[in-house]
Amino acid sequence: MFVDKARIFVKSGKGGDGAVSFRREKYVPAGGPDGGDGGRGGDIVFEVDEGLRTLMDFRYKKKYIAESGENGKGKKMHGRDGEDLILKVPPGTIVRDEKTNLIIADLTKHGDRAVIAKGGRGGRGNTHFATPTRQAPNFAESGGHAEERWVILELKLLADVGLVGFPNVGKSTILSIVTSAKPKIANYHFTTITPNLGVVEINHKSFVLADIPGLIEGAHEGIGLGLEFLRHVERTKLLIHVVDISGTEGRDPMEDFHRINEELKHYDEKLSQKYQVIAANKIDLLESEETLRKFQTVMKEKGYEVFPISAAANKGLRELMAFVANKLDEIEETPIYEEAETFQYYAPEENENHKIIVRRENDYYVIEGKPIEKLINSTNFQDMDSLRYFQNFLRKRGIVDELKELGIQDGDTVKMYDFEFEYYD
Repeated sequence: MFVDKARIFVKSGKGGDGAVSFRREKYVPAGGPDGGDGGRGGDIVFEVDEGLRTLMDFRYKKKYIAESGENGKGKKMHGRDGEDLILKVPPGTIVRDEKTNLIIADLTKHGDRAVIAKGGRGGRGNTHFATPTRQAPNFAESGGHAEERWVILELKLLADVGLVGFPNVGKSTILSIVTSAKPKIANYHFTTITPNLGVVEINHKSFVLADIPGLIEGAHEGIGLGLEFLRHVERTKLLIHVVDISGTEGRDPMEDFHRINEELKHYDEKLSQKYQVIAANKIDLLESEETLRKFQTVMKEKGYEVFPISAAANKGLRELMAFVANKLDEIEETPIYEEAETFQYYAPEENENHKIIVRRENDYYVIEGKPIEKLINSTNFQDMDSLRYFQNFLRKRGIVDELKELGIQDGDTVKMYDFEFEYYD
């Protein structure tokens, strides 16, 4: 199992502001308010695409911002809604809030969707604030705030391709060259005791490659590392069968190939039926080209593609990986996620966007919070009706009562971001 990770910033669209407008038609000299509402901001949505296998795309682009809603206009014309930004992820992706470290979404099946950052609501135009006693409201509501957060994307990868072969045939070296993985490499048997995985990126395609522990005879009976090896092989779609074509350790490549396939067959008949491509490694150590030609002839008669390579000299690996990437597209897709685990979820709606903080700081009182920012942006402080709306908001939300509990007196200073006023009950 290998966890592919990416850290990205997401921000939804801000809601459009409501418009302050009045009818000014030729035969309606004192027309009423006709300011339209602002449009809704776009959401950030994650959606599962079963055609993706890795989080490769999110390593290059780190910031994703949805479109904001359009401001309202006169003649009761509403602003256009911002377009949702849909981000495609592979099956098995977990979205984690970086700040809380809690799970926002566990996306497992094709088409699964989750809204990670909700767009701001459009602000209401001044038509909504007209009353029998306030017939010409000279203020409107600003658009709702955008939600923003850093999220961690985690994908539990199951290998698409497995490197199989006897110990010390060069599997770890192949993995280290074609991916960014750093497996332990040495010239002795059983160097690899657990699967190493890496992501191969070639020709705008990507797949997960596993260097699986070397196999010995009797693996299907649990000897050595056999069962662990075979469990990982089960999950792959295609096998790269690596053989030491040079025979430098006194091994016969043909015999090794058949013995490993026998072990696969004994464990599960389906494993021996997986598509295999043969990597004839260590061609740089060959004493006779005839050995390679004979091996290729026999294997091609059996229907196997043979790629002569030298992992140590990085020869032939690009051609091999390009062939494998294309072949994977032809093999029927299998789910690469496991059953969902038990997670503690975090709902993005339960954030601090609706909190208002009232506190005393030295000789003045501070009121903060997203609703307060929105209130200030919506208030026309030169208009008496707008000021009354401002005061009523503070009373209805219990802010005045909180200030009294903190001991505020007439004439004390209240700060709301860049706006200050003296308090009088």
